[in-house]
Amino acid sequence: MRIGWIGGLTRNEAQLARMAGWAGHTLDFHSGEMSGSGADQLRRLVERADFIVLVTEINSHGAVILTKKMCHRLGRGSLVTRSCGTGRFQSLLDALAIRNDRTLAAAS
Repeated sequence: MRIGWIGGLTRNEAQLARMAGWAGHTLDFHSGEMSGSGADQLRRLVERADFIVLVTEINSHGAVILTKKMCHRLGRGSLVTRSCGTGRFQSLLDALAIRNDRTLAAAS
């Protein structure tokens, strides 16, 4: 699954990407910066992603509003949270794994 991460601190980016990789996912980041080509890059990230983590604490209002609208329009699953560290992200990865297992079991 391709997960999009929008906003938040970038200092954990490498660790979060490794965690996603260990769980079999790809993690794409966007800082939430909307100036220049930032809005277009944000749109492309949401279009590519299967699931979005939207961190509001360190993010522009424009990025939050655009991301929410695009997720709704494209039917993307999302987690909107004030902050998200490695512990909460691991819980999210665990929940996604459980959801995928249940989906596969129901399809069998």
